[in-house]
Amino acid sequence: MSRQGRSAATTTVGVVIVGIMLFPLYWMINASLLKPSDLVSRSPVWFPLHGTLAGYRSALSAEGGHLTVSLVVSLGTVAVTLLIAAPAAYGLAKLRVPGRRALMFALLVAQMIPGIVMANSLYIAANKLGMINSPFALILADSTLCVPFATLILQSFLKGVPDELAEAASLDGASRLRTFVSVILPVARNGVITAALFSFLFTWADFLFGVTLTTDDSRAPITVGLYRFIGANLVDWNGVMATGVIASVPAAVLLVAAQRYVAAGIGNAALKD
Repeated sequence: MSRQGRSAATTTVGVVIVGIMLFPLYWMINASLLKPSDLVSRSPVWFPLHGTLAGYRSALSAEGGHLTVSLVVSLGTVAVTLLIAAPAAYGLAKLRVPGRRALMFALLVAQMIPGIVMANSLYIAANKLGMINSPFALILADSTLCVPFATLILQSFLKGVPDELAEAASLDGASRLRTFVSVILPVARNGVITAALFSFLFTWADFLFGVTLTTDDSRAPITVGLYRFIGANLVDWNGVMATGVIASVPAAVLLVAAQRYVAAGIGNAALKD
């Protein structure tokens, strides 16, 4: 087979694989626009030519509060994660921190602890502190997973930042904090955006901490709200699918907007390791 033939065959196989992977997403969007009668018809309706937005109206009225909770918790987790992980990563990458290898090993071990173990412990702590159903409790819980991961990502990236930049800023009279904020972080922008994006996605998709630390349905994040909405609306599948589409929009928008920075951040981190 010629080179052009192999290239065409490879492209065809790639398109087929991508189509298979994206088909559930297409069907979710398609079903969210169909009428209930079309969803239960014997012959599947592949295109919602006579669709309805009733499912989206139902989803927004039922899940709008959950979306707000998830947005607040996700943004709060990103803020807490970067506030802790960025200085920690800088210290591990550039400063002579005693026990640096042990700290790195502890961060790796923290990634291996089963979520259910952490959820049970966090529930006991939150219950004693009166923080059940509090968004702050969810922010702290999700940060326990995001901070170690973000620290490892940023540490790998900051290792490649030239030491001469910090030395030049020091000669100009900048303090270590000013150097870190005004010089190091802008240079490490791709790594910071990568850590922030993954922290947001982890938090947005979290179900375990959400269902463990919330007993009031109005304080639950979108993952828990969607789970309960499905249980209560088994016949309203267009509403259920519309809820899934709405819940996917923030993550999809962020991925599209930040993909250039994420690719650069992960690539640079891999090369500098």
